[in-house]
Amino acid sequence: MKKFTLGFFAILGISLLTSCEAVNTIFKAGMWWAFILIFGGVALVIWLISKFMGGNKK
Repeated sequence: MKKFTLGFFAILGISLLTSCEAVNTIFKAGMWWAFILIFGGVALVIWLISKFMGGNKK
């Protein structure tokens, strides 16, 4: 079912967007996902370092 849904939306998106719009949308989504993942990764590393260095000593 997931493959069908993903394929359906991919075909729908390709058919509704012109090629330039599709490429533009992909790059915009890629840029924002990259920012989110980089921010999340940096936050995770900082959190892990604080835990290993003795954060929350009670």
